[in-house]
Amino acid sequence: MEIHRILHTLKWQLRLRLLVIPLLTMTACGANTESVSDNTCGVVGAGKDQARYDHYRIYNVQFDNEEQIALFQQLEKESDSLTFIGHAREIGQKLSILVAAHRVADFADLLETYKLQHRVLTYNFQEKIDRNMREVLPEHIDASKYDWQHFFHLKTIYDWMDRMAAKYPDQLSVLNLGSSTQGNDIKGVKVGNNPANKAIFIESGIHAREWIAPATATYIINELLNSTDERVQKLAKNYNWFVFPCVNPDGYKYTFEHDRMWRKNRQLFGTCRGVDLNRNYPDHWNSTGSSSDPTRYDFAGPSAASELETQRLIEFIRENVEKEQIKTYIALHSYSQMLMFPYGYTKEHVSNYDDLQEFGKKASAAIKAESGRDYVSGNLYETIYPSSGGSMDWAHAEAGIPIAYTFELRGPPDSQDLFILPAVEIQPTASEAFTAIRTIVEAAAEKGYYK
Repeated sequence: MEIHRILHTLKWQLRLRLLVIPLLTMTACGANTESVSDNTCGVVGAGKDQARYDHYRIYNVQFDNEEQIALFQQLEKESDSLTFIGHAREIGQKLSILVAAHRVADFADLLETYKLQHRVLTYNFQEKIDRNMREVLPEHIDASKYDWQHFFHLKTIYDWMDRMAAKYPDQLSVLNLGSSTQGNDIKGVKVGNNPANKAIFIESGIHAREWIAPATATYIINELLNSTDERVQKLAKNYNWFVFPCVNPDGYKYTFEHDRMWRKNRQLFGTCRGVDLNRNYPDHWNSTGSSSDPTRYDFAGPSAASELETQRLIEFIRENVEKEQIKTYIALHSYSQMLMFPYGYTKEHVSNYDDLQEFGKKASAAIKAESGRDYVSGNLYETIYPSSGGSMDWAHAEAGIPIAYTFELRGPPDSQDLFILPAVEIQPTASEAFTAIRTIVEAAAEKGYYK
C-alpha cells in the first residue's frame, strides 16, 4: 500500500508540473511562438521538432531487496518520464535510468525513501546529444569523404555503398531487400562471389539509436575490401559476406531528424508509433522480455513478423540460407560490451552451447588483448536479460544457422553516454568487433562448422 500511495502522489505532482512548466517557458521566452528560431532562449535546434533532453539525468541504481524491485517495476509501467535501460528483475542488479528534468526531485526522493544505492552518471544528457550531433557530417556530403571519425546519415551510408560497388565491381555488389514501413530502401552489400564459399550474415541498426552499429558494419565492409592484414584477407577470400548496416532505416533517419533516443521502427498505432523489431521475429514471439503495449520501447508488434522490415529480412534469409550456405549470423547492437548467443527467451541451452561459449570467450580474450576492453560472453538470457522474438534466436532456431551471436558494443554497462557514443570511439569499437568476429569464425572453422 505504501508503494501505491507514493506512486499516486508522484503522478499528481507530475500533472501539476506539466501544467506549470509550459507557462514558465512562455514567460521566459515570450508568448509569441511564431517567432521561435534556432537560438530561442539559447536552445539549439528549437523550432525543428527536435526532442530535447536538457538536464535529464542518468541514474545507475542497485536493487538490494524485493520491495525495491517491485517498486521500480511498477514505476516503469506508470511513468513515461523515466527511460529504463532494461527492466528491474533481481536482487544485486544494477540498472541505468534516464530521468526527465522535471522528475529529478521526485526520483531522488524515491531513492532516499527506499534507500536504493545509486550513482548519478550524467547530469545533463542533452550536452552529450549536442556533442554527438556536431560529429555528424552533412547528409549530401560526397561519399568519398566517408570515414570512421564521424557519424553519417542513411543517405550517405547508401551513397558510400554504391561508390564501393563501383570501385570494386568484382568483389562487392549492392543488395536491396525492399522498402521499409515509410518507403525507405533496406540496402546492404555482398562481399565476395565464390559460390563454393560459406557465408556470414551481419545485421545492424535494428535499434535506431545505436549509431555505433551501422558505423561498425561499414568499417567491416571496408576492411574486407582494403585491409592488408593477412588474416583479414583470408576471411575475405574464404567466405562470402552479407552486411546490412541499417535494417531499421525509418528509425535511423528519425534519430537524426527528430529524436536521438528513438529505438523502434515508425509504424503507426493510433496516437503512438513503433515496434521493437528485435522483439518481432516469429520465434517464441512476445513470450518474455517484451510488451504488448505500443507505447513501450520493447513493444513486440501486433503479431509475429508483423513489420515489413522483419518480413524483408526473413524472406532474404529463407531464400538464401541454403543457396548461399549461410553458416554465421551476427547482430550488432550497443551498449554493454557483451558477446551473446541463443537463447534469449529461455535458460535452456542450445545444442552447441559449449562451442558457442568457447568461441565467445576466445573472442572476448582477443578484444582484451587488442584494446584492453572487457567483454562478457554467454547466452543472451543469462548475460543481459530475458527477451523473445529476437532476430538471432530466429536465425539459429528457425533458419538453422549454427553460429549466431548478438554483440553489444561499447560502452560498459554503466556507461555515462548510453547509446550516444563519441565519434572518437568508432574506429576502436569497430576494430575490436571485427577482431571478435574473425576470432569466432576462425575458431568455428577449426571445429568444422564451415565444411
